[in-house]
Amino acid sequence: VVYTNYRPVPLQHYIFPQGGEGLYLVVDERGKFRETNFQKAMATLQGGNIDAAIGDAMLSSGNSKKRRRGGPGGKQKGGPSDLYRIVKLVMDRNLNPVIIFSFSKKDCERYALDLNREDFNDDVEKDLVTEVYNNAIESLGEDDRKLPQVEALLPLLKKGIGIHHGGLLPILKEIVEILFSEGLIKALFATETFSIGINMPAKTVVFTNTRKWDGKDFRWVTSGEYIQMSGRAGRRGKDDRGVVIQMVDEKMEPQVCKGILYGDPDPLNSSYKISYNMLLNMMRVEDVDPEYLLRSSFFQYQRELDAPALVQQADEYESEASKIDIGTQEEEKLAEEYCHIDHQLFLTKQKMVKIMQKPEYVVPFLKLPGRLLDVSIGGDHYGWGVLVSHKRKAGTGTAGSEGRQANTTGEPVHSLDVLLFCVDRHFDQVGDKTRDEDVVNAGLLWRGTRSHCRPYQKGEDDEAITSMRIFTVSLECIQQTSAARIFLPKDLHPVAARNKVAASVREVQARFPDGVPLLDPFDDMKITEEDFKTLLRRAEALSERRASHSLLKDDDEKERNTTRVEDFQKKSDLLQKAKVLRDEANGCQTLSKKEELKKMKRVLRKLAHVDANGVIQTKGRTACEINTANELVVVELMFTGVFNDLTPEQCVALMSCMTYDERKSDDDSGADDIKGYLRTPFLKMLECARTVAKASIACKIEVDEEEFVDKFNPGM
Repeated sequence: VVYTNYRPVPLQHYIFPQGGEGLYLVVDERGKFRETNFQKAMATLQGGNIDAAIGDAMLSSGNSKKRRRGGPGGKQKGGPSDLYRIVKLVMDRNLNPVIIFSFSKKDCERYALDLNREDFNDDVEKDLVTEVYNNAIESLGEDDRKLPQVEALLPLLKKGIGIHHGGLLPILKEIVEILFSEGLIKALFATETFSIGINMPAKTVVFTNTRKWDGKDFRWVTSGEYIQMSGRAGRRGKDDRGVVIQMVDEKMEPQVCKGILYGDPDPLNSSYKISYNMLLNMMRVEDVDPEYLLRSSFFQYQRELDAPALVQQADEYESEASKIDIGTQEEEKLAEEYCHIDHQLFLTKQKMVKIMQKPEYVVPFLKLPGRLLDVSIGGDHYGWGVLVSHKRKAGTGTAGSEGRQANTTGEPVHSLDVLLFCVDRHFDQVGDKTRDEDVVNAGLLWRGTRSHCRPYQKGEDDEAITSMRIFTVSLECIQQTSAARIFLPKDLHPVAARNKVAASVREVQARFPDGVPLLDPFDDMKITEEDFKTLLRRAEALSERRASHSLLKDDDEKERNTTRVEDFQKKSDLLQKAKVLRDEANGCQTLSKKEELKKMKRVLRKLAHVDANGVIQTKGRTACEINTANELVVVELMFTGVFNDLTPEQCVALMSCMTYDERKSDDDSGADDIKGYLRTPFLKMLECARTVAKASIACKIEVDEEEFVDKFNPGM
């Protein structure tokens, strides 16, 4: 075995911002992250007017074009698509063969067909491709040779363009692999499965997207996934370097990019999950205890392995708390009493804020931009910012979590864009030299998120690293609404425009040293709820009690008492953290998934798979034999007689709905597009799925009924 502790063929990582004019080198062959280039790429993506000339990495010249909404394969106005331009550049620079990774089978085929007018092979190579292809498909039957994918693939292969994904016949995938290894395919469009278990290196790798659908939501690719796919670039003994190009169509923070490029490989964590098939097969055998299998699982081993570290951390917190000296027992009791009053006052004010955040009270003041808002996001207090825009999302069930929330509650979801003072968390983790280099580009990014931007701390943070960025927040993030409004420029992308807004906010704060004027909850916001009046009276009473507390009466001891209160709060926080860790450690040592197991047994009894004594019934014995689809739904279909009047072809079509896992698009209309003789069986299958979902919900298993039913996709 020959191995090295370094990569023999170094990689260069580039970013291509969607709709941009050039590639940006973000990691060179020495592994150095070029922050300046990254910030320029992100600024280009956000619409900034940045010079994108990066030497040899330039694509075709031309006027700056606005960012296009859509996928990477879409065309710019009056020109070719971004992906077409990249592939063309790769061919012109002799950086082929290239593997273009996409996370969708449909996209692989669509992007390949977009290149149909190109031809990367000469006549000799075309003859070789045809010979290999015809020899290979001779093993197929006459009818199979007429399949659409068999007939459509050869014209692409002759042009040096290949497709490789799980939806192709095995013989076609093998043909593509042979041709690619022989250099007869110059551009290969593949899903990530091509990077696993196949030794097929290329000179260049292109990612059409750095987000992927994981079955629940879109997420950034993990470092392990990126390493596996990008590792295909650079052929040992042939190339002096490999080229990796990421096509980015949305803002990415530097820490996210570094996490993908430099992060550790994915940890080995157990994904052990109990299925009904597994549970029924264990229950049908005498003297076999399902709990024994749980106790012996790797999942349980990993949980128990975490317990000692949690206990040790709890001991450290308790030790640190014991070292805090608050004073005598009486002084500690007074500090506890003061903290209790202060905490009750905080909770009361938060309840008042909740009422003031209701749309009927606050939305009328959010229709025009420029209003000053005091904002907190996820526990981080960002202070006063400026309203940029207000959007209202109706409940359609689409458009991500907001749309689903609106659909569930029946109420519209309000989304606000607010310009806030912040500091990029990147500056907290870099040295002085890198910090000085990045300060110049600190203001280029105009979008902010809590995970990548922390609140600006007056008097502690350097003004040079402070900027105003636009955060998207909900009504729940508004802590106070000001009566003051300021003028906003139409375009907030330029740094100068946002600096002008920052100066206006500081001017308002300087003009009102006692606090920015607020909207009156009664005269302005017209709040008439009795609960609010009760909370206001309670807040006033608690404020009076706190102001008259004995800790604040003695002016000579005022400073000492303030320190005593802070020490008590710190000690209480440490003890609370220790308690949480000990509870978590105790949970790790108990049998995992035990409650889940009990709930699953109740579902089986409710659906008559087992009787009250746990004896397997006919439905249960049938479910024991089903392991490639949802066994409970299949058994319901069988025992309700859905298959009785169907032909074999209809049965296969119906069962395809349980195995087809392509994500539905927003345009899919479900059963409406199904032919009449298949629509009725499909609707019956959905009824069976609802029966299973309702039984699960009744047995306290967390299941979203609509989401469960939507998994059955008639797209195939």
